Amino acid sequence: MGGQGSGIGRILVLAFCVAGIWSAYISQGILQETLSTKRFGPDGKRFEHLSFLNLVQNVVCLIWSLIMIKLWSRSSSGGAPWWTYWSASITNTIGPAMGIEALKYISYPAQVLAKSSKMIPVMLMGTLVYGIKYTFPEYVCTFLVAGGVSAFALLKTSSKTISKLAHPNAPLGYGLCFLNLALDGFTNATQDSISARYPKTSAWDIMLGMNLWGTIYNVIYMFGGGRQGSGFEAVKFCKQHPEAAWDIFLFCLCGAVGQNFIFLTISRFGSLANTTITTTRKFVSIVVSSLLSGNPLSAKQWGSVFMVFSGLSYQIYLKWRRLQKKRKPM
Repeated sequence: MGGQGSGIGRILVLAFCVAGIWSAYISQGILQETLSTKRFGPDGKRFEHLSFLNLVQNVVCLIWSLIMIKLWSRSSSGGAPWWTYWSASITNTIGPAMGIEALKYISYPAQVLAKSSKMIPVMLMGTLVYGIKYTFPEYVCTFLVAGGVSAFALLKTSSKTISKLAHPNAPLGYGLCFLNLALDGFTNATQDSISARYPKTSAWDIMLGMNLWGTIYNVIYMFGGGRQGSGFEAVKFCKQHPEAAWDIFLFCLCGAVGQNFIFLTISRFGSLANTTITTTRKFVSIVVSSLLSGNPLSAKQWGSVFMVFSGLSYQIYLKWRRLQKKRKPM
């Protein structure tokens, strides 16, 4: 009975993590799309300063991580010093800013699909720079994802979706997304290096260090140009349109809550479970966007979406199979 109770408890925790990640990031996606496409106030102005979202997100997550460290961390000794995150935070500041800016030029479903193709630059860099040889199934996964994203990009977008974009420009939008992915690769590699050098570093320490530097960089970028800086324009817009300020706050709160559920999932169930949950969340986000936000997709575009997520699902299965082989007793 004890084992059964433990199993049920583990299933409930997993369900809690799935619900938390899905609700937080799907809500954040809806808010992100709203801020990039909606016209606010009687004058019908758009919120053009989307990079401001990253600054507010950094501040909210910085405060959140400080609270969590005070509440839950038993000891801060042995962790990575705060200054070690300066280089990773540069790419972590520029990359997401490019991803958000892409929403001015392409639709939210297109952005999600493009950012789902992270394995492509990873395998490309691994082959060209490090001489890594990948298996045939891994190349099949990459082909499905690359083919799906390419097909989606080449297919005609509905006029209704295009009319909602601030500055429709598919090549620029996809280019920003792929630059985002390339910079994310450096960020992840640097974070892994820091964790290897300082094994006692907690998830909250990483969250604190990354968001501290991110706040510094974004403040300099958005407010460093005097009174004409885009940060001042964003604050002015929020004062004139409180609805936008509320959406921005909720966007950042969803991000902070989502990060907590991701850390909980990784600590309890491992990175593979987290990858599976976040991958399925992206698919659900596209469905929700199509149904609620008025981004109708054609049958061929839905075919491209299924092609991408078939490749991602197959990749998850391959990782699970490798994990099972490692666990088998010799």
